[in-house]
Amino acid sequence: MLPASRYSTKAHRCLRALKTAQTEHVSPQLYTTLHRRACSSVSTPRITTHYTIHPREKDPRWEGIEMERFADEADVVIVGGGPAGLSAAIRLKQLANEQEKELRVCLVEKASQIGAHTLSGACLEPSSLNELIPDWKERGVRFFTLTLIFKLAFPKLLLPDGIISGLPMVNHGNYIVRLGNFVRWLGEQAEELGVELYPGYAASEVLFHEDGSVKGVATNDVGIAKDGSPKDVFERGMELHAKVTIFGEGCHGHLAKQLYKHFNLRENCEPQTYAIGLKEVWMIDEKKWRPGRVEHSVGWPLNRNTYGGSFLYHLNEGEPLVALGLVVGLDYTNPYLSPFREFQRWKHHPFVAPTLEGGHRIAYGARALNEGGLQSIPKLTFPGGLLIGCSPGFMNVPKIKGTHTAMKSGMLAAETIFAKVTAEDVESETAGLHVPEYAEALKSSWVWKELHAVRNIRPSFHNYFGLYGGMIYTGIFYWIFRGKEPWTLKHCGLDAHQLKPAKDCTPIEYPKPDGKISFDLLSSVALSGTNHEGDQPPHLTLKDDSVPVNRNLAVFDGPEQRFCPAGVYEYVPLESGDGMRLQINAQNCVHCKTCDIKDPSQNINWVVPEGGGGPAYNGM
Repeated sequence: MLPASRYSTKAHRCLRALKTAQTEHVSPQLYTTLHRRACSSVSTPRITTHYTIHPREKDPRWEGIEMERFADEADVVIVGGGPAGLSAAIRLKQLANEQEKELRVCLVEKASQIGAHTLSGACLEPSSLNELIPDWKERGVRFFTLTLIFKLAFPKLLLPDGIISGLPMVNHGNYIVRLGNFVRWLGEQAEELGVELYPGYAASEVLFHEDGSVKGVATNDVGIAKDGSPKDVFERGMELHAKVTIFGEGCHGHLAKQLYKHFNLRENCEPQTYAIGLKEVWMIDEKKWRPGRVEHSVGWPLNRNTYGGSFLYHLNEGEPLVALGLVVGLDYTNPYLSPFREFQRWKHHPFVAPTLEGGHRIAYGARALNEGGLQSIPKLTFPGGLLIGCSPGFMNVPKIKGTHTAMKSGMLAAETIFAKVTAEDVESETAGLHVPEYAEALKSSWVWKELHAVRNIRPSFHNYFGLYGGMIYTGIFYWIFRGKEPWTLKHCGLDAHQLKPAKDCTPIEYPKPDGKISFDLLSSVALSGTNHEGDQPPHLTLKDDSVPVNRNLAVFDGPEQRFCPAGVYEYVPLESGDGMRLQINAQNCVHCKTCDIKDPSQNINWVVPEGGGGPAYNGM
């Protein structure tokens, strides 16, 4: 709470009355009136109204509201309809059908449609797909257009006005895909096998048995007003119980964060390190279109101590489309850096701009991705559940690929779970089945071998020479010795702790967007299809409403307004004119999770909004 001197006399009276109402029986209508008067009378209105921060048990407005949840039972519940979750679902039903076993598999996905929240480059390595659906080429490739890559690509080292060829990146035999379309197709294959898919339902809570094992998940409540009160259309979420619950939420999952703490899953691994990937899809001049062409670059506009790189893929979908993007490591140190504006600046490089000139962009999006590799993989199993895909993080950083490893992790999870769930003599010490065999199978697979070989590439960039030192290390120890060095390098710790105070850094002057190749933030977000129910508590919650101004703005000059790729956070003057406050534009959120990761105070906690909200990446 702000010091008393910051409140008007009217505000004092309202706040005292509100505090009294929380401890004495008053009508919900009177409480709502007092709440609104208090918030409108103070210099800094309350930012966080979400029930995870302000429990409903102490709020008289919730008295008499029916809070019982309907519960349903399944053998396996999967959280997340991405490549990993759908691969697990498909493999489970394949095994059940092959062995004529009854197995109910339910999958919940917070996006309004399967694939709507999926964002990636994406250059797909088909190894896992070949294993999961061997005849996929005959099954209707029309559902997701593929572009086969036939050549060896050399990433370019970009200088401000030129390029230098770098180390080879093998993409021969891979496919350029729009991952959202691919995931949508996987969903159709899952449904044909009998998997129950529930898009538009956001899993918001982990449920536990009395013995501490995972019982399942609950979807979030809907029909809550922005001020935290129940609306007339309020509906309680539902519970999904299972013998085993698979968590495949993607990078920095909301429930996975809870599981890490509850089961201490990160006790024996390094903190995860992340990057943010920003992507656009353009329609270009057909004369410049080279279907199947793949270009990668490192270097400019990032300095040598900021990890990152770019991609430019020419799609083959009957139209002259290109997918392009910039990835920026979130362990950067300068609080003035804006990943979005670096991306816009990158497009003006002589290596990129000629391709885009005369074209127009048709889509935009952003997503965080795991870069910690082998060192940052947590314990994967616990009583009643396990982690798959980008939730724990199986991305091969130098390849810039994680779909194939995510899919394989889901398949291995399915195979080990199926054996345990269907065993007639299964015995378990807990109500929720523990499947440690999954972690053992993963460590014996090609996924672990692949990640072990590249484990030192990302942390090798933490040296005095930065990018250049990392490239030299990669050239010697990966391309020559294939990652067989007898040591394992460490990361630098939490990305949130890497920012330096603003007074120690130089502000970055970014050029104004020209509206032809580079663009402003809000017009970009408009191309993401993002939409949320406006009258709901912001799902970007603050543990302490005073921290943004008192620390983030005072020490780091408000980095939220720069690291967010969707314009969610902005500092605006108080109505009284004697200070600033943080404004959260939650409707803009593209669910990238960057704020939860990079906030230097770790005060932001991203929770799921009402199901169906968020971006609508149609084929991104």
